[in-house]
Amino acid sequence: MAGHSKWKQIKRKKAVADAKRGAAFTKLIREITIAAKQGGGDPAGNPRLRTAIDAAKAENMPLDNIERAVKKGTGELEGVTYEEVTYEGYGPGGAAILIHATTDNANRTVAEIRHVFSRHGGNLGATNSVSWMFDRKGQIAVDATQADEDATMEAALDAGAEDMVREGDVFLLTTPPSQLHAVHAALTGRRLPVQSAEIAMLPKSTVKVEGGDAKRLLALVEALEEMDDVAKVFSNFDIDAEAMAAV
Repeated sequence: MAGHSKWKQIKRKKAVADAKRGAAFTKLIREITIAAKQGGGDPAGNPRLRTAIDAAKAENMPLDNIERAVKKGTGELEGVTYEEVTYEGYGPGGAAILIHATTDNANRTVAEIRHVFSRHGGNLGATNSVSWMFDRKGQIAVDATQADEDATMEAALDAGAEDMVREGDVFLLTTPPSQLHAVHAALTGRRLPVQSAEIAMLPKSTVKVEGGDAKRLLALVEALEEMDDVAKVFSNFDIDAEAMAAV
C-alpha cells in the first residue's frame, strides 16, 4: 500500500491541472453514470453515487455536468451504456496489478490494456490471478500539513475508521467500506482538509521493486491510468521514495 499510495501523492503534486482535467472529468462522469444506473439518482440513498459526486466536486466539476451524468445513469437522458470490467496482471518486478475499467466496448478495452502491459514488460493475467492479494476498503486522504494529527485520528476513529498512517504530507485513513461516508462526514464536519475519499483495493502485503524494474513498473502504471477506459489502478509495489520522485 505504501509504495502505490506514495506514487499517487507524487503524481498529484506534479500534475498539470488543465492538461489532466479533461481526462479526470471523463472518468468521474462514467463513475457517476454507473453509480446512478445501479443504485438510483438520489445520493442520500446511494453511497456509491455520493462518493462519486464528492470526488467530482473535489475536482471542481460544474454542477451541470454532474446532473447530466446522473440523469444519463437513471435513463432521464440518453447516453452511452457502460459496463464495469476488472483486469488483473503482473508488472515488472513481480508486482500485482488490479485494474477497474468502465467501457462501452470490452473487446477494445482488453486489447488496449494487453498492449500496454506488453509494451511495458508486464503480463495480463486471468481472472482471480491477483485479486485475492487485495482487500476492499474505504480510503481517505487528509492534508497533513493543514491538519492536527491527534484531532484527525480522534475524529476518524470515533466515526469507525480502522487505521491512520502518515505518508509524507498526507494522513491516510482506512475504513470498512460501509463506514467510508460516516468517517468522511466526521472529518469534514470538523473542517479537516480531506483531499479524497474512495473505495480502494488495498494490498495485503507489498513487493519490493528496485532499479530498472521500478522505472518500467511506474511507466506501466501511469500508462494504464492515462487510458480513458481505466477508472482505477491498484498495485502492491513498494518502491523507494527517492526512486519514485526521480521518475
